[in-house]
Amino acid sequence: MSIHVEQAIIHSISQDKDGQLSCRLRPQPLLNGSAVEAIVAELHQIYSAKAGKGFGYFGISGDDGEANPAFMDALRGYTLGKQGFVDFSAIAGKLLQQELSKYDFSQGGFLLLACYTYLTSDYLFVALLNAKPSMTVLDDMELSQNTHLDLANLQLAARIDLSEWQSEEESRKYISFVRGRAGRKVADFFLDFMGCVEGVNPKAQSKQLMQAVEDFVAESDMTKEERQTCRERVFEYCTEQMDSGSEVMLKDLADELAESGMDSFYDFASGGDYELEEEFPADKATLRQLKKFSGTGGGVSLSFDGTHLGERVIYDPVSDTILIKGVPANLKDQLDRRLKGD
Repeated sequence: MSIHVEQAIIHSISQDKDGQLSCRLRPQPLLNGSAVEAIVAELHQIYSAKAGKGFGYFGISGDDGEANPAFMDALRGYTLGKQGFVDFSAIAGKLLQQELSKYDFSQGGFLLLACYTYLTSDYLFVALLNAKPSMTVLDDMELSQNTHLDLANLQLAARIDLSEWQSEEESRKYISFVRGRAGRKVADFFLDFMGCVEGVNPKAQSKQLMQAVEDFVAESDMTKEERQTCRERVFEYCTEQMDSGSEVMLKDLADELAESGMDSFYDFASGGDYELEEEFPADKATLRQLKKFSGTGGGVSLSFDGTHLGERVIYDPVSDTILIKGVPANLKDQLDRRLKGD
């Protein structure tokens, strides 16, 4: 993995016996080059693999609420060379402490800030990490208890694409952040301390893309097989982009379809009411519906490939029933054994 770390630092935010939070600032950047490269590379990989991330930008006071510009101003001062990385990080640490102090659920953690280059882009990684107890065996076979940073359980983290922020002022997606379970942000305070406002919604954009694809094939003279091929090609392209950490490019996607004989998708998708961005991060779980149908409810779960609809799987909306031809062997075995038992 080609990562070059420019600067990295860790500050500690802890709670005293009276429940007050304080920020212990490190006076200089982390010095152990190999250890720093290793931890940033691991965090980059863990973060990139996180599904369902949100995307946003630095808000202006009064834009979608009262966004605090202090973090943005300090970061701009650092990128313009008006202040050092340590000074910028100290401002960030104090801002996070102040934001955390508004709530009674936090016990703090370790604030890691790292500026690094990956491929052709510069990034600032921001994460609040927790420490986790662990056991190790010493040379004399004695057990020793210590603590280590819990990198695997990365929940409060954001990554700012500094290159995009500086070159595209109108972008609304240069900040990405980890979302919590069930599609919610783990904690709004983490975005509030950075003054981040949510911008492009990957799930909403993916739903609009799916609708554009369905309308496109419905209005074409494609055969059933060609329609499914179109859906699968869209899914494959988007998956390739997501796996490489890239965004979906509407024009490139249209060119991919044109190579398969499916012309004019770009004009169709960009000229309709789909409100699709030219470039946007996609949501794989949403786009998977191009290939599969699935649903759960009332104790029943059902999933099948889209190619089976109308053939092995017959849906009757009038009677609200689904007929499955060719029951999967393992399910058939379970059903046969139950029937014999009854």
